[in-house]
Order: sequence, then C-alpha cells, then structure tokens
Amino acid sequence: MDYTSFQEKLKTRWEDGYIISVGLDPVVSKIPDTLKREHSSVFDLIRVFDRAIIDATADVVCAFKPNSAFYEAEGIEGLKALKATVDYVHKVYPNIPVILDAKRGDIGSTSEAYARSVFDELGADAVTVQPYLGQTAIQPFLDRKDKGIFILARTSNEGAGEFQDMLVGNSNQPLYLHVANQVANTWNKNQNCGLVVGATVPDELKAVRDIVGDMPLLIPGVGVQGGDTARVIEVSALPHGGIILNSSRGVIYASPEANFAEAARSSLVALNNIASATRVKK
Repeated sequence: MDYTSFQEKLKTRWEDGYIISVGLDPVVSKIPDTLKREHSSVFDLIRVFDRAIIDATADVVCAFKPNSAFYEAEGIEGLKALKATVDYVHKVYPNIPVILDAKRGDIGSTSEAYARSVFDELGADAVTVQPYLGQTAIQPFLDRKDKGIFILARTSNEGAGEFQDMLVGNSNQPLYLHVANQVANTWNKNQNCGLVVGATVPDELKAVRDIVGDMPLLIPGVGVQGGDTARVIEVSALPHGGIILNSSRGVIYASPEANFAEAARSSLVALNNIASATRVKK
C-alpha cells in the first residue's frame, strides 16, 4: 500500500490496534554511555539512538513524535539528526506517521515559512500548533489537506490553567473548550485537524471529546508526567481508535544501560497491554 497522507497512516495504525506514540526527546546527557563511547559527534549519537528506539518499537507503535526543541538545542548537528530521523521512519516504516512536536504559530507569512519547513523540508506528516494568534495565522498549516494539524487546547503542564481555564465569551466557557469548538466547527474544513489535550486532566479531556466528536486527540502526559493510561482511554478513546496517547521519557529512557532499546520496547508493550485491556472493558 502507498501511504501518502497522515490520515491514511493513522487510520492504518488504529486498525492494527495501536494508539500509543513514542515521543523522541533526545537529551545527550541521558543517552546511554555505551553509545557515547561509540559515537563522538552529536549527529551520530542522536541519529543512532533514535534509530535504535524506532527499530525496537516500530511494530507496536501508533506514531513517532520527535520534539523539535531537543534537536534544535544541539544546533546544526541536532537539526541534521532530526531530518535523518524523519527520513529513516519514512524509508523503513512508511506506514507509521511522524508528528513533529513544534507548537508553531505566527503571522501568516511566518506561518507559511514554518509550514514549508515542517512539511516540505523536514517531511513530517503532522505538526502541533498553537491557536493564540487565530485561524488566519495558522491557515498555511490548515491548507495542507494531507497533513495532520494538532492544535493546543488543554495542555498537561503545571500552570496550563492560568489562561486555558479562563471563562470567555457569551457561553461562559473556559478558553480551552472555546478553542475546541472553534477547531471542530470552523477550522476543520479539510478534516485534517486534531487537538492536543493532556493526560493529566482527564475531566477536561472528556469535556473536549464531548464537543469534538470523532476528531483525533493527541494526548501527552502518560508516564513520567503522571497521566493514568486507563483513565484517559476510558474518557477519550473511540471504537476505531480516536486518540494518540504519547509517552516520551517513560519509554526512551526506560534504561540507561546497553539494553535501552529492549527496555523501551518493554515499556511500550506494557502500555499497549493496559490500553488493550481497557478498550476491551469499554
């Protein structure tokens, strides 16, 4: 099968029963020493680390979600490693979508440049964006019909409610639900939108699901951040999938030793087992 669009790739992974993505957040200081002894350049170190994680988990993953910040922090070598990682997934595992966690969003001309960078240069299948500047600011992303656009709604970080929980408009809704309404009813004309909602706020997650119907939800915050996998699935998963539940540090840093890739796989399999058991109960 020729996997061309993000939507096709995601649908296939859901049909195969996978809803958990692996976040690729390479921090050089956390990469096992066994790799550092073999690879002196940052480019090779990150590239080899990423590939080991990808190869170990590809058959049991929904998507890979590299976070651009960790690559950008290493300068040109890190950016080259990001490109190499995205290319590797597309070449070896073309059925698995790559979601770039970049949280982009700016005025129109800048967003156009960001969209070209994310999709045309890096080759990502989907990206995270922030809605604060309004629809016209992210229109260059929304216009990419074959890509996935995940808009921040209610995030998992401490302090997220400072703005996101503020009551706005005549409906007296919290801001994150207003965003969900706007995306579902106005911005999603190309059926390529999703929302980002944290696993650490299951009640808010349920409220978003009730508003957006079967729109895909990207849900970070499982594992180290403390999100309850079973609870999240209970309130947000759909019979066909519906969610991308992300774990980053809890998977890729499951072991600091030479067995890091095997440990990553074991961690992901354990999450998949919880997910499968919970979905059966539903």
